[in-house]
Amino acid sequence: MTRQTLILAAAGGSAALLLGALWFQYVVGLFPCVLCIWQRWPHLAAVVLGALGLKLPGRLIPVLGALAVLASAGIAGFHVGVEQGWWAGLESCSGVGIAGMSTATLLDPTAAAPEPVRCDKIAWSLFGISMAGWNLLISLGLAGVWLAAARKRG
Repeated sequence: MTRQTLILAAAGGSAALLLGALWFQYVVGLFPCVLCIWQRWPHLAAVVLGALGLKLPGRLIPVLGALAVLASAGIAGFHVGVEQGWWAGLESCSGVGIAGMSTATLLDPTAAAPEPVRCDKIAWSLFGISMAGWNLLISLGLAGVWLAAARKRG
């Protein structure tokens, strides 16, 4: 495979993961926790790096792409540990979010508080692997594709 094809595959993989996450959020109704959101940002960076890597030669962009998806894999690994109860999550993983609520709603004692999206609860899984687990596995694979692109001339 050529460097361009590898970069396209790696960045396309990150784009597919992002689209999948958005589909689960907006179509299926599985709202993300804080760690889920954090896992998305490195993939967005990888997509941008992919666009740059298709235009710019050298190894730097593919290496940065690999680092981006490895960052997402690291966050996903932490998230899997929280889901499995291996360690505690962040305090923001269990608190009630008030972002986007009006002052009137916050002061209204009859208003229903939004349910927090907890990081330690698995909202969806396939073959016993949560979304965070799948992100971890796929991100590690994408890092390999980015590194293969870095080894190519061009």
